[in-house]
Amino acid sequence: MALLDKFRLDGHVAVVTGGGRGIGRAIALGMAEAGADVVLAARRTHEIEAVAEEVRALGRRGLAITTDMMDMEQVDNLAEQTVAQMGKLTIWVNNAGGADDRTMHKLIDLPEYQWDFQCGLNLKAVWAGAVAAAKRMEEGSSIINISSIEGFDPSPANGPYAAAKGGVHTLTKSLAKELAPKIRCNAIAPGPVPTEVFMEAIGLTEEMLPAVAKQLQIPMGRLGMEEDLAPAAVYLASPAAAWVTGEVLTVSGGM
Repeated sequence: MALLDKFRLDGHVAVVTGGGRGIGRAIALGMAEAGADVVLAARRTHEIEAVAEEVRALGRRGLAITTDMMDMEQVDNLAEQTVAQMGKLTIWVNNAGGADDRTMHKLIDLPEYQWDFQCGLNLKAVWAGAVAAAKRMEEGSSIINISSIEGFDPSPANGPYAAAKGGVHTLTKSLAKELAPKIRCNAIAPGPVPTEVFMEAIGLTEEMLPAVAKQLQIPMGRLGMEEDLAPAAVYLASPAAAWVTGEVLTVSGGM
């Protein structure tokens, strides 16, 4: 196989959770451009239907399955319906995450329900997705967990999110050892990417973004873009990463 051919995903079927917007949408379209058929999952049906149409416009099969990743029965149904309607399941991207109120809280002031919600969505849902996928995956499949650089360091006013993402790093490594050699499991830890959720939580406008990048002292001189994450996901899902498992790949502009 030629070197560049190793990055192709022809014949693969990928599930991308949280695939209706932001990083999830970018990863889904990247997978489709690389040759994979793509299943989009999220709670907002109209958003994943729109991305599924974009996938089909790229010449691949696109399917939208409305799913609440906090409901394990729905997560299992997502994996089951993927196999039933698409014929197989070889790539699973656990991208769904965030916070429901999009508000920063210090740990001492955090309502209990917010701790439970953020740990549930950002950690438990990753485990649930990986379990549902692994039960149905064939040899040579790949699970990719979208984490955050906040999982490596203290994160004042965003503690539960950071704690959950740190858990994703360890969960990824444990899954990698348990599922090898049949299934690879890796994570991507993005740096600051001004998604809609990110901007609402911090209270940013487009005009403020260059100043934020300067304040954060990002070596590459800018905030990330959603499209910066797609190549990393395609690589980890592809034969080019056949000997890569249990890794957390940081895509952060040098932070």
